Amino acid sequence: MLRRKRERSTAAGTRNWLELPWDVTALILSRLDPSTWRSIDMRNSGERDKDHVHDKMCVHAVGRSCGHLLDINIEYFGTDELLFYISERSNHLKRLRLFSCYEISDEGLSTAASKLPFLEELEISICPISKHAVETIGRSCPLLRSFKFNLQRCKGYVCDDEAVAIAQTMPELRRLQLLGNGLKNEGLQAILHGCPHLEYLDLRQCFSVRLVGNLERRCVERMKNLRHPCDPPHDYEFSAEDLDFWFYPSD
Repeated sequence: MLRRKRERSTAAGTRNWLELPWDVTALILSRLDPSTWRSIDMRNSGERDKDHVHDKMCVHAVGRSCGHLLDINIEYFGTDELLFYISERSNHLKRLRLFSCYEISDEGLSTAASKLPFLEELEISICPISKHAVETIGRSCPLLRSFKFNLQRCKGYVCDDEAVAIAQTMPELRRLQLLGNGLKNEGLQAILHGCPHLEYLDLRQCFSVRLVGNLERRCVERMKNLRHPCDPPHDYEFSAEDLDFWFYPSD
C-alpha cells in the first residue's frame, strides 16, 4: 500500500461535509449557480469510500456546471465511468488531474480524451496508464500545453515507449513533468525533437537518463526551467522515496 503523507485531520468543531446526509448535500449544491462549478477540486485523503459518496457528489457538481466546467481534480477516486460522465458533459474542459486513480484504464482514459479537444493541462500520476492512452491523448487533445506523467512504473523499469508517444503526438507542449519515468537518453532526444516549444522539463528521479555533454547542453539552452534527474523532489506531493511501490501499466 502507498504510504500517504497527507492524512487530513479535521479540526475540533469543524464539520466534515462527507458526514452530511446526501439529501442535505444535494440541496446545498442545487442552490449554487452553474458558474460556481467552473472549477471542481474533489481531492481527499485517499481513504476508501465504500459508499461512493465522492462519486455522487462529483456527478452532482458536474451536472450543476451545465457544461461550463473548465477544471477538475478527481484525486484518489476517479473511475472510467466517472471520467466518461465528465467528458460527456464538459467537452470544453481545460484542466484535468488524475492522481492515484487505480480504476481508470487505458480504454477509459482514451475514450474520455477523445471528447476533450480543448484540454490544455493534464496530470496523470500513479495511475495504470500506458503508452497507448498517451498516444490517444496526444492525437485527441491538440491544444495540450502542460503534461505531467509521473510515477507510472516500478523502480528499475527502463523504457522509452511513453517518451516516444509524447514526442510523436504532443508537439505543442510547453511544460512536461516525467517524475520517476523510465526513459533513456534516446527517449529524451525524441522529446526534444518532437516538442519544439518545450520550455519546462522535469526529469527528477529519471535515473536512466544520463544528462551530460551535448544532450545536457541542448536541454540547458532550450529550457527556461530544467529539473535534473538527481534534483530533490521535495516540492512534489509524494516524493519517490515515500512510495512503497509503483504501478506497472499494461503493455
